[in-house]
Amino acid sequence: MKRSVLLVILFCIIFGSFSYSQKKKTATKQKSAATVKDTSAIASKPVVTFIELGSVNCIPCKAMQKVMKAVEEKYGSQLKIIFYDVWKQEQEHYAQEYKIRLIPTQVFLDVNGKELMRHEGFFPEKDIDAFLMSKGLTPKPGDKG
Repeated sequence: MKRSVLLVILFCIIFGSFSYSQKKKTATKQKSAATVKDTSAIASKPVVTFIELGSVNCIPCKAMQKVMKAVEEKYGSQLKIIFYDVWKQEQEHYAQEYKIRLIPTQVFLDVNGKELMRHEGFFPEKDIDAFLMSKGLTPKPGDKG
């Protein structure tokens, strides 16, 4: 009887420590995976945010839509593009928030939300490229930039 009790206790100790060891390894792997995910999220954070304030009914603003699409494709995750149609009632407050005088207006922000530059009117793609490259962005391979 004593021998059986001792065997059960010994079994519990061995199995318990093995189980604890496995849980610890799993937790460590999960923590490492979470760290990798967090790092990739930081790496994919845009370097510059490009805010376009305009309207879909404004002729220069319509021309800017093509430029924004081309720039977005060219710089990928290095750049975040936001468009606000300030002629729509639900978005008109952005005109006051960014203190715009005319449309289209482009506002460029750094990773901390600090304004880097602002431009009023149509902004040619080649000029946007020059500005973005001066801030360290690089076109995807195959783009002329």
